[in-house]
Amino acid sequence: MLLTGSEKLVPVVATQRSVRELIIFLDLVLGMVFFMQTGAGLLGNFFLLFHFTFTLLTGKRLRPIDSIFFHLALANSIVLISKGGPQTMVGLGLTIFLDRIRCKLISFLHQVAHNLSVSLTCFLCGFQIITISPFSFSMWPELKTHTSKYIFPLCLFFWILHLMINIFMFVNMNSFTEHSNNTKIWNMGFCLEYASTSFKILQFIIMYSIPDFLCVGFMIMASGFLVLLLQRHHRQVQHIHSSSLLSRKSPEIRATCTILVLVSIYVSFYSVNSILSFYLFQFDKYDQWWIPISAFLAACYPAFSPFVLISSDSQILYFFCSLWGKNRS
Repeated sequence: MLLTGSEKLVPVVATQRSVRELIIFLDLVLGMVFFMQTGAGLLGNFFLLFHFTFTLLTGKRLRPIDSIFFHLALANSIVLISKGGPQTMVGLGLTIFLDRIRCKLISFLHQVAHNLSVSLTCFLCGFQIITISPFSFSMWPELKTHTSKYIFPLCLFFWILHLMINIFMFVNMNSFTEHSNNTKIWNMGFCLEYASTSFKILQFIIMYSIPDFLCVGFMIMASGFLVLLLQRHHRQVQHIHSSSLLSRKSPEIRATCTILVLVSIYVSFYSVNSILSFYLFQFDKYDQWWIPISAFLAACYPAFSPFVLISSDSQILYFFCSLWGKNRS
């Protein structure tokens, strides 16, 4: 029995419809994943910002390391808003809803906040090394004192530094694209990014990745040094105290363990995302699935880090429990 032309088209049309429905469903799932990641991350970071602001307004004294945590939470919040927010809207069905200017502004804010988050995590490692290192040469106590005094100015310096660097790079890349005869378009989902066809992966690595590589290298070396200090401290305490006292960790040791967890989370997600980003830029694989995966990986550290800080810091955890108890009563 021979099939007519219309009868042959029915299975094809049904298959195309089912594929479209599957893509819509997967986009919705992706949007919900970004919504939960962004919402949870912002909730944790806003809680930290509220905790430190409330502590200052009530006249209580912040610890030196709290200033770094405050700026880290602020930078991570900007990363989540600029990365997770647009991707959530794309998953819910809104595509190309930002014009060229807003697209560049979102990319600029994300890059500044990302660089700042990396720098502050490096600063945490360096500050903790200075705090717990047993070095005894004459300038070391003075260095510890000055480091605690100048934490806030150093954090402001990081803000200004990364703003200036990214403004310089933004202006130069924009000028380079406008003076190019041939441009290529990258569909980011929520907007379109334009770049010159002569833009190479090597230029991307030089402009954006080398600072991150240096920071990651420093974090890995600093983490290794902190682990050695913790092992040395544990052996010394083992000879002095009984086993019942070994489980009691000093604030410095708890802070060191927290920083090691933060570094491990960042380096893990950064390594995977770097490989994926290199693949995207090298082979121009800017499709609707790779970009959200890269965005999800980039937002994991800002989303997870506040909960690491809340769960490992006794002061922050006590403040959280007191608020939770008041709300329930």
